[in-house]
Amino acid sequence: MGHEEALAAVPLFSQFSRKDLSRLNRAVIERSYKKGETIVKEGEQAVAFFVIVEGKVEVSHTAGRSASKLNDLGPGEAFGEMALLDGGPRAATVKAIEDTTCLVLSRWDFLAELRTNPHIAVAMLPILSRRLRDVETQLAKQAATH
Repeated sequence: MGHEEALAAVPLFSQFSRKDLSRLNRAVIERSYKKGETIVKEGEQAVAFFVIVEGKVEVSHTAGRSASKLNDLGPGEAFGEMALLDGGPRAATVKAIEDTTCLVLSRWDFLAELRTNPHIAVAMLPILSRRLRDVETQLAKQAATH
């Protein structure tokens, strides 16, 4: 899978035109991580978004003194999308559980794209809205069971 195809497969970018994906592709860099290496750490300032090209990562969250595994992600999956939008602290730690290659898009490069092509923000709004609705549904289900 080429880099443009990998970006097109990310739900956040699924409504982008080929031209927009090509422009975004020029802003990403490919980085490799060794098995066991921490890619992002919970609580650190978020500065980049990642798309997994090869390998596998584990996403975990610490509550108090114990860490709990949230998910495993593999090729074609992405993490850190909130970094593109708000640059706030990371909500989870992500570690490579296999040698892993990611496409990395910095917040600064993404914001530069938004400034020159504001229509891509409009393309992202329905996806972000759907994700918020999904979270609201999950929270409502959790509240109903407690």
